[in-house]
Amino acid sequence: MPIGISFIVPAFNEEALLGATLEALREAGRALGEPYEILVVDDASTDLTADIARHHEARVVSVNCRHIAGTRNAGAREATGQMFVFVDADTIVSSEVTLAAVAAVRAGAVGGGSALKFDGVIPLFARVITPFAVWLLRIFRVAPGCFLFCSRKAFFAVGGFDETFFGAEDVVLSNALKQYGRFEILRQAVTTSGRKLRTHSVLEMLYLLLRLTVRGTRVIKQRQGMELWYGERREEGGAPGSERIRAAPDGGTRNGDRTDGPG
Repeated sequence: MPIGISFIVPAFNEEALLGATLEALREAGRALGEPYEILVVDDASTDLTADIARHHEARVVSVNCRHIAGTRNAGAREATGQMFVFVDADTIVSSEVTLAAVAAVRAGAVGGGSALKFDGVIPLFARVITPFAVWLLRIFRVAPGCFLFCSRKAFFAVGGFDETFFGAEDVVLSNALKQYGRFEILRQAVTTSGRKLRTHSVLEMLYLLLRLTVRGTRVIKQRQGMELWYGERREEGGAPGSERIRAAPDGGTRNGDRTDGPG
């Protein structure tokens, strides 16, 4: 029986959160009651990302892009489903969200996204602006980068993720898909990690917003200045580069080095 849904998960050094993401996707896939696949696009990770993916019965696609749009496109090229669901490695997608996304596409939508909420405790400024941000996503019909779905046909018809962008590629694809057909933002919400909100100050984020306002898309068409996505990942509860204990697929632990990456 042909595979209907391909879950595509880009990942770089995501051993800490990937397991929970994949387990949620497996539950969502079982709820579909039809064949599905999970692809983890391992972008040159130096930790246990690939091992954890295999432990959760995901197919691993190995790349060396260090470019989120390129990593996502690589997964799409390997996927066999008639519908693509792009999920960040730090995002929990429920069965309810998955079923709603499938229903939307089968009712004629070419793609869409969802509402979102953050895990854990996030700073006050984030708690204040999140409802407004979700409202804007719905009004302008833009999928959050952590969860975007579309039909296979629509994805390749619009050329996939634009690899000239090092950020906001999800916005660019959302706009392209809107030109192609109906693009729907679900009322159901996914839960994504609030780690960037907890490890970066409001001043850093405002500075990036100011640069975008002044320089436009030139800012996100180059890696330089995109440290929020491509810089050294800051560990929660410690300084950048601090030691932490990493969970192995067999339940053991090992000492790990610092990680960095888009997520």
